[in-house]
Amino acid sequence: MSVVLRDPDRELSEARRSVGRRRFLGYLVAAPTLVVAAELGRSEIFGQRPVWASELPVLPSPSQMPEYYDLLDALRDAARPTANLIRVEVHRDNTVSFALPRSDNGQGIITSTQMIIAEEMGLDVDQVRVTLADARPELVFNQLTGGSSTTFTTYTPIRVAAALAQGRLLAAAAAELGQETSFLTSRSGLITGRNGKSLPFGELTEKAASPRHQAVEVVLKGRESFRIIGKPHTKTDARDIVTGKKKFTTDLRIPDALPTVICRAPDLNGFPKDAENLAEVRNMPGVTDVAKVSTGYAVRAKTFGQCIDAVNALKVSWNDGTVHGEDDESVLRKLRKGELPLAVPKVGGDVLEGQFTFYFRGGSPLETNCAVADVRSDRAEIWAASKSPIAAQHQIAKDLGLSQNKVTFHVIQGGGSFGRKLFFDAAQEAAECSKKFGKPVKLMWSRADDARQGRTHPMATSRVRAVLAGDNVLSFEQRHTSVATEINPGLSEGITAVGQKYPGGNLTVSENIFELSQVTPYEFGSSTRFLNEVDMRFNTSAVRNIYSPDMATARELMVDQMAKKMGKDPYEFRRRFAKLERWGKVLDRAAKEAHWGKSMKDGTAQGIGMHVEYKGVAACVVEIDCRPGTVNRKIRQARTGARVTKVTYVVDIGLVINPRGVRAQMMSGINDALAMTLTSSLHLDNGHFVEASWDNYFYTRQWNTPPEMNIIVM
Repeated sequence: MSVVLRDPDRELSEARRSVGRRRFLGYLVAAPTLVVAAELGRSEIFGQRPVWASELPVLPSPSQMPEYYDLLDALRDAARPTANLIRVEVHRDNTVSFALPRSDNGQGIITSTQMIIAEEMGLDVDQVRVTLADARPELVFNQLTGGSSTTFTTYTPIRVAAALAQGRLLAAAAAELGQETSFLTSRSGLITGRNGKSLPFGELTEKAASPRHQAVEVVLKGRESFRIIGKPHTKTDARDIVTGKKKFTTDLRIPDALPTVICRAPDLNGFPKDAENLAEVRNMPGVTDVAKVSTGYAVRAKTFGQCIDAVNALKVSWNDGTVHGEDDESVLRKLRKGELPLAVPKVGGDVLEGQFTFYFRGGSPLETNCAVADVRSDRAEIWAASKSPIAAQHQIAKDLGLSQNKVTFHVIQGGGSFGRKLFFDAAQEAAECSKKFGKPVKLMWSRADDARQGRTHPMATSRVRAVLAGDNVLSFEQRHTSVATEINPGLSEGITAVGQKYPGGNLTVSENIFELSQVTPYEFGSSTRFLNEVDMRFNTSAVRNIYSPDMATARELMVDQMAKKMGKDPYEFRRRFAKLERWGKVLDRAAKEAHWGKSMKDGTAQGIGMHVEYKGVAACVVEIDCRPGTVNRKIRQARTGARVTKVTYVVDIGLVINPRGVRAQMMSGINDALAMTLTSSLHLDNGHFVEASWDNYFYTRQWNTPPEMNIIVM
C-alpha cells in the first residue's frame, strides 16, 4: 500500500541486507535559491542487486520470485535512472516546496511526503508545500503511480535531497553566526546558535545556494531521532475534502471550458453510425455544440444538466460493440476452455480440488471519469487526475498530431482511483472534443458511463489442487484463468524495460506482473501458480489490486478445506505451514487480538486468512452473522444478507510513515473486500453490463459495514 515503506534496517528474510546509517550522494543544483536533488544511480541508495534463489542455500521448499525481487523492486529500478531530476526547493518565505511526480487520489501521499521532508529538515509539516508535478517526459518511468510503490520508490531520494538542503542551510548559518555547525540546532525553520541567536531558512536560502551543479555526500537522520515519521498525522487536506473546499478536476474554472458529456453506445465498446436529430438537439436550451466523436456524440452546453438532457434526446444508431451478444455464461465457457492443466497427478495422497469463479467488478471511484482540455491549432493543455501523465501526454499529442512538448498535462488531485486513473481515456476524449469544437471543454462521464463503458476487474476462474499425505502437504497448484487485465502503457513500458535485465524477462507484461506479485505464503511442497489470459475484448484494469483479490481468496478458501481435511484448526494449520516466522507472528497477533476460537452463538462464526505481497504481510480475522434475523433484515432499496460484524486486521509493512494513513487504507480495503465478497458484481447481458450505478451495484453501505474494526499496525 502507498503511505508505507519497507524498512531497510529490519531483517525481513535471511537474504535481506541491513543498510544502517550510510552515506548517500546528492546534488546541489545551480539556482539563485537553494535547490537540491538526489543521485540514485548508485547501489548505496537501494542496496545491491537482488539475490536470486540460485545463489542461496537450498531451501526446504521452492523459493518464489517475490520473496527476493518483487513488483516494488521492478518499479523502483524503473524509476532509479531519473531520480536525480526530483528536486526539493527552499524559499525566501521560510517554506520548502516539492513537486511530487506522482498522483494523489486520496491515498495520502502528499501528507506522507510532507512528513518525510519535515522530518529530515527539522520543519513542521505545514511548512512543507507539496504539489503534483505536471507531466515531465524527462522523468521517463519516474512519474508513474501504481503498484503501491510511491513511498517505496521516493522515500530515500526525497530524504537525501532534504538532508542535503538541511546541511547547506546549517553551513550558511554557521558562516553567518561564526559558529561550527555542531553547535547549531534546527527546528521549525529556524537555525539557532548556542548564543540563542536564530536565523530563518528564508534568510539563508540564497547564501546556501550553489552557482554550479556539484555532488555532495550526506548522512541521513537516524531512526532513533525521528519525531514525525511513525507518528499519526491527519491528512493535511482532510478538512478541505469533507467540507467541499478542495478543488478537483470538475471544480476548476478554466476560461470558456463548458460542461461536455458524450452519448455512448448501449453495447460495450460500441461506436456511432449516425444521429437523426442533430439539428433538434443543437437548438435545445444551453447547448452550444454537438459533434460526432470516436466514442459517441459529444454535447457541449452551459450546464451538465443541459448536456445530459441533450444526450438523452439524441437518436443515435450504433455499430455493435466488441462483446455483442455475450453474457456471463458465454464468457465463463471461454474461460473454462482456456484453463491450464493441473500437473500433479491424483495419486500418492488425499487430493483436494477447488474451482472458484469471480465475476466482473466495477472499477469506478467516487469521482467519475473527467478531464478539462483546451486544444488550439499549435498546442494543447489538459487538466486531469492521472497516474501515468507522461503516457497520457504522449498519446494525446499523437492523437492531435502535435509534438509531445506542445501538450501540457497538469496532474490534478483525484477523488479515488484504485487503478482506474492509470488510464487516461477521459483526457483523450476531452482533447478530441476540444479539437472538434475548437473550444475548451470540461468533460465528465456519468456514473452509468463508468459502470457500463468504464474499466472493470476482469472475470476469472481459479482452479486449485492440493495433495495431502498424513500431516504434510505434498503439492499445491493454482491455475488462474482470466479475461485479460489491460496494463496501462506507462506501467507496461516500465515493467518491460526492467524485465529484460532479470529472470523472467521473456514473459509477457501480465505474466511478469503476476510472477512479481503472487506468493503462496505456506510450505506446501511443490507449489506452482500460473496465469492464462484468454479474452481481450473488455475494458479492464486493476481494481484495488491486479490479481490478488481473486488469487488470494481462492487460495485461502482452499487452505480452510485442507485444514478441515487434516482435522486441524484453521489458524493453527496456517501457523504451522507459514513460510517465514515474520508472517507467522502476524497470524499470532491477529488470533490473539480477535480471541480466536472463542465461543460463538449459533449462526455466527469466525474466519481467518493471511496474505503476503509488496514486502508486507497481513492477517485478518472476521466475525460473521448468518442468522436469519440478520440475513433477512429489511432496509429500503438495500441488499443486506449476511453481515460481517467485526474485523481484526493486523498488518506488518515495515517502516510506517503515517500510521493513521495506513489504518485509513486498511479500512478502505476492508470495505472493498466486503463488497466484492458479499454484495457487488457486474452482470453482462447481451453485450452490456446491467448495473448502472451504486444503487444496483450494491457497494458496501453503512448497514453492511462492520460495527467494529480493530486495525493493528505492527
